[in-house]
Amino acid sequence: MRSLLQKTLLTFTLLSSTIATPDAGSQLQAQAVEDALGIQTASPEPVDAGAAAGATNSEAITDAPTIFNGAEVPPMKELDGQTFDEDVKDGYWFVKHYSPYCHHCIAIAPAWQTLYEFYYTSKPLASTSQSSDTQTSMNSFQRYYNFRFASLDCVAFGDACVKHDVKAFPTFSIYKDGVFVKRFEGVKDMAGLSHFVEEVLETIRPGSRPKEGVKLPEPGARSVETGAQPDVPLKKDKNAAAGAVAALRQNELAATVTSTKASLQATKVAKKPKEPKAVPNPLGTSVPLSAESFQKLVTTSKDPWFIKFYVPWCHHCQAIAPNWLQMSKELQGKLNVGEVNCETEVRLCKDVRVKGYPTIHFFRGGERVEYNGLRGLGDLVSYGKKALDVGSGVKYVDAATFKEMEETEEVIFVYFYDHATTSEDFEALERLTLSLIGHARIVKTDSAMLAERFKISTWPRLVVSRDGRPTYYTALAPKDMRDFRQVLGWMQSVWLPIVPELTASNSHEIMDGKFVVLGILNRDRPEGFALDKREIKNAALEWMDKQMHAFQLERQEMRDSKQLRIEEAEDRNDQRALRSAKSIRIQISEDDRKQVGFAWVDGVFWQRWIRTTYGIDVREGERVIINDEENRRYWDMTDAGGYIVPSRTSILETIPRVIANPPKLKPKLTTGVLENAFFQVRGGVTSHPWLSCALLAGIVLGTATYGRNHIRKMKGAWGSGGGFFQLGDGEKGLLNGGGPNGKVD
Repeated sequence: MRSLLQKTLLTFTLLSSTIATPDAGSQLQAQAVEDALGIQTASPEPVDAGAAAGATNSEAITDAPTIFNGAEVPPMKELDGQTFDEDVKDGYWFVKHYSPYCHHCIAIAPAWQTLYEFYYTSKPLASTSQSSDTQTSMNSFQRYYNFRFASLDCVAFGDACVKHDVKAFPTFSIYKDGVFVKRFEGVKDMAGLSHFVEEVLETIRPGSRPKEGVKLPEPGARSVETGAQPDVPLKKDKNAAAGAVAALRQNELAATVTSTKASLQATKVAKKPKEPKAVPNPLGTSVPLSAESFQKLVTTSKDPWFIKFYVPWCHHCQAIAPNWLQMSKELQGKLNVGEVNCETEVRLCKDVRVKGYPTIHFFRGGERVEYNGLRGLGDLVSYGKKALDVGSGVKYVDAATFKEMEETEEVIFVYFYDHATTSEDFEALERLTLSLIGHARIVKTDSAMLAERFKISTWPRLVVSRDGRPTYYTALAPKDMRDFRQVLGWMQSVWLPIVPELTASNSHEIMDGKFVVLGILNRDRPEGFALDKREIKNAALEWMDKQMHAFQLERQEMRDSKQLRIEEAEDRNDQRALRSAKSIRIQISEDDRKQVGFAWVDGVFWQRWIRTTYGIDVREGERVIINDEENRRYWDMTDAGGYIVPSRTSILETIPRVIANPPKLKPKLTTGVLENAFFQVRGGVTSHPWLSCALLAGIVLGTATYGRNHIRKMKGAWGSGGGFFQLGDGEKGLLNGGGPNGKVD
């Protein structure tokens, strides 16, 4: 037996040195021999960089192979959350769940990478072979233990991390054949993680690990002395006998397989290429969708789709059809375009809640947003491109990129985050993107320069920059940053530029419920057009500054009044008054004040509407009006009797005279007298609902009282003695009370 063992070991040593670089063509026969011998080994690990896996592995040390102890180490596998269960279904997997923005994850990354390189290149059994093919060698770490290292980005794949109960970053977990085994708990450093790995390896092959432990490299090191004693030996009980038996059996199998590899020749098995990502809208056409194809292509996928719901007999649907087809050609290779016939797909249109035809939606997975803009070709293409950009997710920007964006974008929402921002916060942020299509851009950043510029001291924080002027979303608690409706409501109140262009799609949003300083400008005069826009914007900024100053003064006055009440109560030692004074809340409501907005309109494009509504022809010169859409009136004259022109002085002098109650300047009407009277009554009822109800009740009561009194008088008139047909005793009339001849004196 001893001689047989010696011969086997000698043969293994010679053959190993002979095939230090084995022929790649013999892998197929070698695998066949392994199967015939009943060897249970894991398949070689495919090289898969984080970027190739579809994740944003911003903490990865490298995307290229590294060298450790003279052996090439492929990049650590970056798992895809959507295929996580499929990827880890074979063997043991030691997975790090991390966030690329967590400073703890960033700090442990070098140690994690070096730990992976150390174990990947380690040889479980003592051998003189120096084979560089650590993937296919029987004495490789991965083949011997069927044990692998991997990482999962919990920002890119939050659902997968939530599914596996990841509550902190980084979290290290062991999975066996796709099933969670246990989680690492201890000091997150090289020694702690190695101790954990050693315990797991010992359970896989008892007695195979060194009793004193292993000598570990320093984080970031490229080599370590193999077989050396550790600096601090581990005190663990090992089953040496079991380990010796396992080693003997493994050597015998390795000798058989390597000898077979040296003798057999075969063609190399080509790796199956990865399927290329499908190109959106490859044919440049609108795809007819049924309920089944809609479920497969739209609902269950993450691909963006621009879809029209129509019926063949609808005239509006027929009118938009040529533009829709041309738009699909314009967006070829960029955005999927589809259409649903609601006559044949009744249930699908009902589920989407289609109430009119045509209805157009932009879809991304299970989320959608309705398109309410114009239906011209340019409008549809412009919206499609914006939807593709915004709908792709929230992009990261640094200070330089943000500065470039400010030159082209008037409104930018900025989400500031730090290492403590959770995956729930990022998920809530991503939900907002679809609602912003066609309105504004939203980005995220952890830039210290931008945080200093916008004076950010708490994270996460949401800010909107309109022409460089910041406005902050006030979140009283962390849950307020995740309240979709509350955040979206605030965004809708500030997503217009300071001086937006008035169009058919945003006219109600701009004009309703406020005074609007509307500049009627002429695009055909480029120099004058730019100057007039600048004057209106300067007037808007100065007015906003004045309003903010007045708001701060009013709030300070209320605070002073509260403090005065508190001091008076303290002087009188009146505890009840003191409690009452302290309970006063400093709250200023802007609902009772009619706000002032600013906008401009293309006087050439909307020439007919402007001339019929305001009696202004832009060809005679640029003008400014102050419009009150609620009461169908406007002002176009200054206090001095001249027209309001695109001048900061002219505008700012006129606004206070107009918004006074009552206005100090006489308005002009945009409607007729009767229609204006109706709107005046409606405006009065809306402004004073309780007074209107009391007045209406008084009118009803007065009418009822008058009617009742009138009825009583009528009854009295008919029932008095002057009636001609009374038949009572002693009463006179035409039918009684006369003499024999019917006469009276």
